[in-house]
Amino acid sequence: MKEIDARGLACPAPVLQTRAALQEAKPAAVKVRVDNPASQQNVKRFLESQGFETVLENEGEDYLVIGRFKEAPMPGEAAIHKKESQAKKILVMCTADRMGSGDDILGKKLMINLIRTLKEMGPDLWRLVLVNNGVKLAIEGSEVLEDLKSLEQDGLKILVCGTCLNYFKLLEKKRVGETTNMLDIVTAMQLADKVINL
Repeated sequence: MKEIDARGLACPAPVLQTRAALQEAKPAAVKVRVDNPASQQNVKRFLESQGFETVLENEGEDYLVIGRFKEAPMPGEAAIHKKESQAKKILVMCTADRMGSGDDILGKKLMINLIRTLKEMGPDLWRLVLVNNGVKLAIEGSEVLEDLKSLEQDGLKILVCGTCLNYFKLLEKKRVGETTNMLDIVTAMQLADKVINL
């Protein structure tokens, strides 16, 4: 089993270090050691995207991700990816919990209306990315939390910046979406046909 010590590294360095180790050695099993839950989730998602089954453990103050490589994709998985790749991919990036500048009350109302109207984009809406103050839309008490949960249930992938959640001390209050890192966000931006920044 390949062991990777990614403690003390800021996002997205634990994922980048894990990716480099996989490219170098191509191990069948890997154990990645990080020092915070956001990094643990980011590494877990990365390993799963590379075909690994993962288990999360804690050891003292360390967070572990143990991955074993899966041999073959599940039946129908290739068809799902083919169908996904044929759809138009629009990524919406929310960098704040309000729209525009000027009046904050108006800005919050506009953002609430926007989130509640996103479903009108239909299947073209591919990713919703929440960064900086935008992560506050995904936490308990958010006026659009139920709307975001509904969008997620309908198949929208919502990416919520883990560094931002940690900065605002909101990681434990996140109630919707996947805690993510800048590498995932940049990759999604590259794959999108169109990026809408708010």
